[in-house]
Amino acid sequence: MFKEFKAFISRGNVIDMAVGVIVGAAFTNIVTSLVKNLLNPFIGIFLGKVDLSTLVFHVGDTTFRYGAFLNSLLNFFIIAFVVFLLVKLLTKLRLEPAKKTPAPSTTDKYLQEIVELLRQRH
Repeated sequence: MFKEFKAFISRGNVIDMAVGVIVGAAFTNIVTSLVKNLLNPFIGIFLGKVDLSTLVFHVGDTTFRYGAFLNSLLNFFIIAFVVFLLVKLLTKLRLEPAKKTPAPSTTDKYLQEIVELLRQRH
């Protein structure tokens, strides 16, 4: 069983995934800080409140904190949009090698020659 575990953990995919999770966690902290410290206050300028989590309504003895939900929803959409922009930017920046066009097959060469000969006749 130890050999199987060692083979599993040694695979490149598992290591890549672990690195992705660690970088993702660090990235989450950065984006959360961006949203909480920069974007939410900027949005708060237009809404008149920086922190929506204080919005509540009461029904009997129960308190519904709909502002906290709105805050979480807003944070989700902002984070999703920022991630979308970053993925779009990284996709543009990724340098892919130029695709080489495959050499024409023998049949294609012969067909091209036939077309050329027909053009010359007319």
